[in-house]
Amino acid sequence: MKHDEERTYRSLINKDNLLSYNVSIAESDLLISSDTNLSREALQSLAKHRHYLETYIRKHPNFRTSLLPLAEDDFAPPIIKDMLSQAKICGVGPMAGVAGAVSEFVGHDLLQRTENLIIENGGDIFLKSKKTLTVSVYAGNSPLSYKVNFMIRPDDTPLGVCTSSATVGPSISFGRADAVCVLSPSATLADAAASAIGNTVKRKTDITKSLDYGMKIPGVSGIIIIIGSDMGVIGNVELL
Repeated sequence: MKHDEERTYRSLINKDNLLSYNVSIAESDLLISSDTNLSREALQSLAKHRHYLETYIRKHPNFRTSLLPLAEDDFAPPIIKDMLSQAKICGVGPMAGVAGAVSEFVGHDLLQRTENLIIENGGDIFLKSKKTLTVSVYAGNSPLSYKVNFMIRPDDTPLGVCTSSATVGPSISFGRADAVCVLSPSATLADAAASAIGNTVKRKTDITKSLDYGMKIPGVSGIIIIIGSDMGVIGNVELL
């Protein structure tokens, strides 16, 4: 994702009373909001999980390039195991879930030190909150961009909220959607599912069947699809 696009994502959630700060290594650029400044701990966690990813990819280059699920690996580090198993559920390559996985694994490391946490990784979000949050959906040049808002209640967190787009950012999509936003207790699964569902949206008339397809993926709790000025919503999504 280009840096200016990355920034437009960053006003997506109301973060009153939380402290926000950036933590980045190479292409991982996290915006973190928490009760106190955990940037040192976040940097350590991000470095650890990136090291696992980079080391694994060196030994298994197809992990980075495969567009189809790969066999699970009992000896892999936890973040790799999670990406392999969630990609298998969604029928996509393991890297389809990488941004969500990084948000989630850094998130779980930090949750020992904060009650409220939001980690945004280029439109892929892991969050845990003691109060109701409002999330806006960024959908590139669609007239609905930022017009679609939904609520997340504390009981629904920890939660992954991940968005895939065929028209914004670098991710590979075989569809045409401006935004496919997926909610799941697993941010890794939400990210992989957003890619899988996005691949099925070729035109506006696909919205209904793509929503139905997405809800059949175990672990998906809600979906929003935006293509041009058309939109569809299904599952546990509380629109404002």
